Amino acid sequence: MTAATATTRDLRVSKMAENLIGSEIIKLAGEIRERLARGERIYNFTIGDFDPALFPIPKALEAYIIEAYRQHHTNYPPADGMAELRRAVCADIARYQGLTYNENEVLVAGGARPLIYAIFQAIVDPGDTVVFPVPSWNNNHYTHLAHAHQVFLETLPENNFMPDAASLRPHLADASLLALCSPLNPTGTVFSRAQLEDICDLVLEENQRRSPERKPLYLMYDQIYWQLTYGESAHTDPVSLRPEMRDYTVFVDGISKSFAATGVRVGWSFGPKKVIDKMKSILGHVGAWSPKAEQVATARFLADDAAVQEFLLPFREKIFQRLRGFYTGLMALREQGYPVDAIAPQAAIYLTVRFDLKGLSRPDGTPLETTEQITAYLLGEAQLALVPFSAFGASKTSTWYRLSVGTASDDDVQHALEALKGALGRLQPAKN
Repeated sequence: MTAATATTRDLRVSKMAENLIGSEIIKLAGEIRERLARGERIYNFTIGDFDPALFPIPKALEAYIIEAYRQHHTNYPPADGMAELRRAVCADIARYQGLTYNENEVLVAGGARPLIYAIFQAIVDPGDTVVFPVPSWNNNHYTHLAHAHQVFLETLPENNFMPDAASLRPHLADASLLALCSPLNPTGTVFSRAQLEDICDLVLEENQRRSPERKPLYLMYDQIYWQLTYGESAHTDPVSLRPEMRDYTVFVDGISKSFAATGVRVGWSFGPKKVIDKMKSILGHVGAWSPKAEQVATARFLADDAAVQEFLLPFREKIFQRLRGFYTGLMALREQGYPVDAIAPQAAIYLTVRFDLKGLSRPDGTPLETTEQITAYLLGEAQLALVPFSAFGASKTSTWYRLSVGTASDDDVQHALEALKGALGRLQPAKN
């Protein structure tokens, strides 16, 4: 055996790591960066982030962060988060959601991702079943990291891509965790009160059926976008609807989306104390703390209700203006006979759009037969970069996409629609 061969054979990794799938969105982002590096003009609406030049964080939050650093809050924070921030979170959810939690039922971390990871690790044993709808963000990857079995339910546009109790019912008897998100990434749609009530009743029914010796069915409820709802849409949550859900619901929240603070890295989870305590232990070993200065600043900002509202009102309107602009433009294209569709914006920074281009051909006669080919055509011919729902676990044949407006200017909306119309107009009927 040569040294080279021995080295190759030694380069083994765990089965989990070997089979972990990379982010489909990051892969698409790499292609976009290459095109931008070549000087191409791309309307990049793929990433669930904000352009700080268009959507800066609140001025008050920025000032509090600077002040916290000047006060030298640069050492380790407590493993579960600064007490003043955990108290501020409790006051915030009591004020706006009517939920009563104490600071020992709150865990702070460096954004929502480590909290979701900790929820899976605290609740799910290897071989357990995790149930979640698709399209949805990253549940498949977190299930894989937990060495668990995934059961995913593909949702329908008729239900705004939100799951219902009837579709979930057959799959919960063996499940340890039901993972839900509202407002939903990638669709920008929300649960109605009735939809969520039915699901809560289903979870309570399942837990009533289980013996005391058996682990309950828990619900992870990701509400990171909850303050970004528009028009008649409204956010609701399991514990407000069914107080008995308090024993089974673990919330995920933070400042990243509602305050355009994705890079500030302050998130929190709240729920049953035993689960939160175990999550704290897990993240204590991982070291996924939010920076201390940012925690101190966020506590001060959340307590400054006037500053919060001063930011949120115009921020929501700017986002909704862009979502509404895209939706109106796409509906106008549909009325003109172009094969597009969209769901009216409800929440978050996303618009759900459809490009039903299968069966058409490029100008050179090459047929568009797959979602991948449609995505490439939109990028190449309209300079329009979107994420297909297949990247969020939906069927590879789905023709629905996520359009994110966090990096879109007002001018981008109109120019992107014009470029799209031109690209659609160049398509031809496929030759037999």
